[in-house]
Amino acid sequence: DPKKCLKKNEKFSFSLRRKGKKRRKNGELSKQGRFKIPYTIAQRPVEAQDRAVLGYWEADTVAGVKGSASVVTLVERKSRLFLARKVDRHTADAVRDSMVEMLKALPSDKVKGITPDRDREFALHAEVTSALGGVNFYFADPYSPWQRGTNENANGLLREFIPKGRDIAPVNSDIIMHFVDSLNRRPRKCLGWRSPYEVFFDTVLHLT
Repeated sequence: DPKKCLKKNEKFSFSLRRKGKKRRKNGELSKQGRFKIPYTIAQRPVEAQDRAVLGYWEADTVAGVKGSASVVTLVERKSRLFLARKVDRHTADAVRDSMVEMLKALPSDKVKGITPDRDREFALHAEVTSALGGVNFYFADPYSPWQRGTNENANGLLREFIPKGRDIAPVNSDIIMHFVDSLNRRPRKCLGWRSPYEVFFDTVLHLT
């Protein structure tokens, strides 16, 4: 019986990385998409889709206790370079400022486009576009995390360091940065055993 099997397996969902994350039921009012979006992921350049060039990023936030601090995360699709910054408030203003600060520190030719989900913390995307000199946002479809799979995987690693439900406010920003740095120095099979740092900055690190 498929229904019986599904019910039986629900009790094991807590051990998964997503921990049985609840999905929206058909007909349930969506809290996403309540602001105007400029482009959808379907309009994102082919070079971004096939990871042909550097500069296309996926964006998300890792939330802590409601109303408290969170972490804004960015992952570059080709190199898998992971950026993360703690913000004191889980708001659109804080997310906007954090994204601008992280991406402005990079060479402008390596910031070509950003793909976030449609949550309200990205409602000020137009201000980020303006601050970065016209970098376009290509929003993923509602409730489609697999369209930002690179970012989802990176967030999953961060969740092992900061478990869901933990208050992020007491976590020192330097500790988060050290964790992110260690991920960016880790060689990846998908990168030909080079690290994200090496691919993004086209250099060789002496990791031994």
